[in-house]
Amino acid sequence: MIKLLIVDDEPLVQIGIKSMINWAEHGIEICGTAMNGEAALKLIKEYSPELVITDIKMPIMNGLDLAKTCRDTYGPIPLFIFLTSYEEFQLIKQALSYQAVDYLIKLELDAQSLTDSVKRAIERLEDLKVSEAYKKEGGRPLLQNYNDKFLMRLLYNLFDSREQFEIQAKDLKLDFTDLYYIACHGEIYSEKADSMEPAQQVNLYSSSLQMTREILSKYLACYIISLDKRHFAVIFYSASKKDLSLSSLKEALDNTCHMVYNYFSVRLTAGIGSIAEDPLKISESYQEARRAFNMASPDSPIMTFSSITEDVLKNSFNLALFKDALTKAFEEFDTDVLNTAIAQITELFASHPLRYLQAMDGACNILYLAISLLPDGEETMNQIFSGHTDGYRSIYKLKNVDQVNEWLETFRSGLNQVLQSKRKTYKDHVITNVQKYINNHVEERLTLNEVAAVFGLSPNYLSALFKKSCNIGFSEYITQKKIAKAKNLLLEENMKIYEVADMLGFESAFYFSKVFKKVEGISPREYVQAHLTGPMTF
Repeated sequence: MIKLLIVDDEPLVQIGIKSMINWAEHGIEICGTAMNGEAALKLIKEYSPELVITDIKMPIMNGLDLAKTCRDTYGPIPLFIFLTSYEEFQLIKQALSYQAVDYLIKLELDAQSLTDSVKRAIERLEDLKVSEAYKKEGGRPLLQNYNDKFLMRLLYNLFDSREQFEIQAKDLKLDFTDLYYIACHGEIYSEKADSMEPAQQVNLYSSSLQMTREILSKYLACYIISLDKRHFAVIFYSASKKDLSLSSLKEALDNTCHMVYNYFSVRLTAGIGSIAEDPLKISESYQEARRAFNMASPDSPIMTFSSITEDVLKNSFNLALFKDALTKAFEEFDTDVLNTAIAQITELFASHPLRYLQAMDGACNILYLAISLLPDGEETMNQIFSGHTDGYRSIYKLKNVDQVNEWLETFRSGLNQVLQSKRKTYKDHVITNVQKYINNHVEERLTLNEVAAVFGLSPNYLSALFKKSCNIGFSEYITQKKIAKAKNLLLEENMKIYEVADMLGFESAFYFSKVFKKVEGISPREYVQAHLTGPMTF
């Protein structure tokens, strides 16, 4: 159960929050209440709640100081939902700087608004727990890693087939049954950020993106993907084409720009693509959005693809020519493929020295793919460009094609070293996660194509990697795990042979018995009889 602490100096408010919704239905238990921030800190230390709902104005220690102290002491958890009055609205900006999940106005608080806020908190909590697990385990956990990869593959059309797309979507529980989609590419920018410490920059941009996500989601259903600290992509989706009209999208983005600027003094610019009626066409909409984004400016921060001219289209980089090679290099740690691809790209740029926008667009595409597809992508980029004042973000200050090519050369040589040093660790990590996946899904019918699709790998690569790392074939490993599970079901659960066969995904009891005998040397029936009548051992 998720533990919740309620902090408010008004007892009636505490009682109201306790009784307003059925907390158990959301997997939440109330571990305590407090009248001020100082008392709350003692309870937080004792019970370690994951979620705190707190008033802003309280005696002794207010809610903002409580959140700041917890953030400095415990990190991103517990999460905070703030209660506020209209006259305290100016404090919300400060609350959001602590990455609060939400703020609720007391006079408007009802069961629905509280439920919606709690659901957002639970989603954020799951993301944070995944992130914390990643830090402890030294590598990104399975779900978060492949969730990111899935969305990036969608934006860049990196799926080998529709079957691979559908398998991954199903496994990650992402719904793409809507009929219409539009992609957007955006940037968060602040002049004052250049004079900030790195940690302050991260806080500013992450808070701005969080607010962007929450505002946009109130207008339209969408997925928002952080590409790096400043750039993001959005996939809007709806069953109604009318919902995705350019006027509706511009209104949503314009309002978001206005609110984010008012709170954080940061500017948003964005490009919007055209409607796609197939999720596998989202990549086309996204490339259009990137082209439109290149024409955005402070005076026209939101640009649509339909408004740009043919000349602009000629200056766009077509990643499709290199996507397979780059994906293989990033996912398989293949330095030969990486060197060849980057050499071809820089040669292409050098032969067109006046196409600066094309070169910048291409380099940024490569950067975003690397951050998203490489394990520890952003950390790796920071490592490669540690000698640059702005790290990998120095890319945004390049002024000509020669500088772009120099940046790509640093990227190539630095990434070569990283891939070579981490290749074995990475491959071991992939195999460990594949084995975990098989163990957790041993009761299903598992095929090489399906498991490879879940991990975003080619079947041939996974098969070869598995054989080399485990000294056993992929299918043989699955068979051994199924038979080991079958032995337990036959003896410990006292299940019938046909029941075991059905539970473990065998096409028939006859085929199950055949496979069992091949592995164990005796039939399932003989195995059960031998263990029931055999001598007891201690």
